[in-house]
Amino acid sequence: MRRAAILGSGSWGTAFAQVMVHAGCSVTLWARRPELADVINAKHENPDYLPGIALPPGLTATADPERALENADVVVLAGPSQTARENLARWVGLLPVGATLVSLMKGIELGTAKRMSEVISEVAGVPMSHVAVVTGPNLAREIAEEQPAATVVACSDHERAVALQESCQTPYLRPYTNTDVIGCELGGAVKNIIALACGMAEGMGFGDNTRASIITRGLAETTRLGLRLGAEPSTFAGLAGLGDLVATCSSPLSRNRTFGERLGRGETLEQVLQATKQIAEGVKSCRSVLDLAQAHGVDMPITAAVVAICHNGERAPDVLRRVMRREPKPE
Repeated sequence: MRRAAILGSGSWGTAFAQVMVHAGCSVTLWARRPELADVINAKHENPDYLPGIALPPGLTATADPERALENADVVVLAGPSQTARENLARWVGLLPVGATLVSLMKGIELGTAKRMSEVISEVAGVPMSHVAVVTGPNLAREIAEEQPAATVVACSDHERAVALQESCQTPYLRPYTNTDVIGCELGGAVKNIIALACGMAEGMGFGDNTRASIITRGLAETTRLGLRLGAEPSTFAGLAGLGDLVATCSSPLSRNRTFGERLGRGETLEQVLQATKQIAEGVKSCRSVLDLAQAHGVDMPITAAVVAICHNGERAPDVLRRVMRREPKPE
């Protein structure tokens, strides 16, 4: 039996822990707060992030990272992307040699513009072939409710990807392997930014034409950046690209979309941050994605618009008018 440690007890970390238990793995979920670990063990529920979901009795939680990581074959990093480096630096001495390090995080690091797999490889001192990414249209609550879905397991080492695929295949989650880690990670990071834009449009009262246009042009700018960085074009037509983008831009379960709605209704970034409990990754990653695009000469107007609204104090209607007045060009 494969042993997995899930480091992060938020909604997606908890849901993925459930998936791995159902796939036949021995799983320990690390929670930052001991009281949450105690509740998960006693009541088999994560009331803070997945209230009402009955977790499998075989899932064990702990606030001790050493206990969670002991003899783990698979180490899953499920915290916020912008704290990945800091958290991993604390755990690096506990990581089992040869374990597959898995990122559930969907972001680009501020300051370095590095993908999460690059951060993991650098901090843990392991080759990129030991790092995998799980991404796709995976809204955590629907997965926890065992609604049918698919996901992508990306790793440059195909055999390692297959082993991880077997560790998260269940009757309700179908994982596909991919060796294009760059494309899969970019799809997962940029879709949060496009979802913010879709939410803003919703908040301003616009309908399906607007959302479809943002999704389609958002996919185009994601693909431009990916191709410049060496990703495979087909990745962006698959689950890690279009699939994740559609789910995140359309669902009220998407934190980025609902965050964007409030901005579109006129709330300030500070007001929305005070009112929301969970992190909308796109709010922070939009700046690092734009930095990455500008460093490689890639035009990303929707990403630039989201940065202007979230971080430069501009109003969504003003930014929309500017985007719509851009010079016409072929699709």
